[in-house]
Amino acid sequence: MTRRREKPLRFEIMHLDDVDGTPVDTTVVDAASVSRIVQQAAATGQRLWIRPAGTTAS
Repeated sequence: MTRRREKPLRFEIMHLDDVDGTPVDTTVVDAASVSRIVQQAAATGQRLWIRPAGTTAS
Protein backbone atom coordinates (compact mmCIF):
# COMPACT_ATOMS: atom_id res chain seq x y z
CA MET A 1 0.00 0.00 0.00
CA THR A 2 1.45 3.36 -1.04
CA ARG A 3 0.90 6.27 1.32
CA ARG A 4 0.30 9.69 -0.13
CA ARG A 5 2.60 12.33 1.18
CA GLU A 6 0.37 14.87 2.86
CA LYS A 7 1.10 18.55 2.52
CA PRO A 8 1.77 20.39 5.77
CA LEU A 9 -1.08 22.49 7.06
CA ARG A 10 -0.67 26.18 6.27
CA PHE A 11 -2.56 29.07 7.84
CA GLU A 12 -3.08 32.66 6.80
CA ILE A 13 -2.69 35.03 9.75
CA MET A 14 -3.93 38.59 9.41
CA HIS A 15 -2.94 41.21 11.95
CA LEU A 16 -5.95 43.48 12.47
CA ASP A 17 -6.06 47.21 13.06
CA ASP A 18 -6.81 48.04 16.71
CA VAL A 19 -9.36 50.71 15.79
CA ASP A 20 -11.48 49.34 12.95
CA GLY A 21 -10.40 45.70 12.67
CA THR A 22 -9.24 45.88 9.06
CA PRO A 23 -6.30 43.64 8.10
CA VAL A 24 -3.01 45.55 8.12
CA ASP A 25 -0.58 42.68 7.53
CA THR A 26 -0.96 39.13 6.23
CA THR A 27 1.39 36.18 6.43
CA VAL A 28 1.11 32.46 5.65
CA VAL A 29 2.75 30.10 8.13
CA ASP A 30 2.92 26.40 8.91
CA ALA A 31 0.85 24.92 11.72
CA ALA A 32 3.83 24.75 14.07
CA SER A 33 4.26 28.55 13.94
CA VAL A 34 0.65 29.43 14.75
CA SER A 35 0.96 28.87 18.50
CA ARG A 36 4.03 31.09 18.79
CA ILE A 37 2.38 33.91 16.84
CA VAL A 38 -0.82 33.66 18.90
CA GLN A 39 1.17 33.78 22.14
CA GLN A 40 3.05 36.87 20.98
CA ALA A 41 -0.18 38.59 19.94
CA ALA A 42 -1.84 37.73 23.26
CA ALA A 43 1.09 39.17 25.20
CA THR A 44 0.82 42.49 23.35
CA GLY A 45 -2.97 42.62 22.96
CA GLN A 46 -2.76 42.39 19.19
CA ARG A 47 -5.82 41.20 17.28
CA LEU A 48 -5.49 38.35 14.77
CA TRP A 49 -7.66 36.61 12.22
CA ILE A 50 -6.49 33.08 11.46
CA ARG A 51 -7.84 30.84 8.70
CA PRO A 52 -6.60 27.93 6.60
CA ALA A 53 -4.46 29.15 3.72
CA GLY A 54 -5.99 28.78 0.27
CA THR A 55 -5.29 25.56 -1.55
CA THR A 56 -5.09 24.85 -5.23
CA ALA A 57 -6.81 21.93 -6.91
CA SER A 58 -4.47 19.25 -8.21
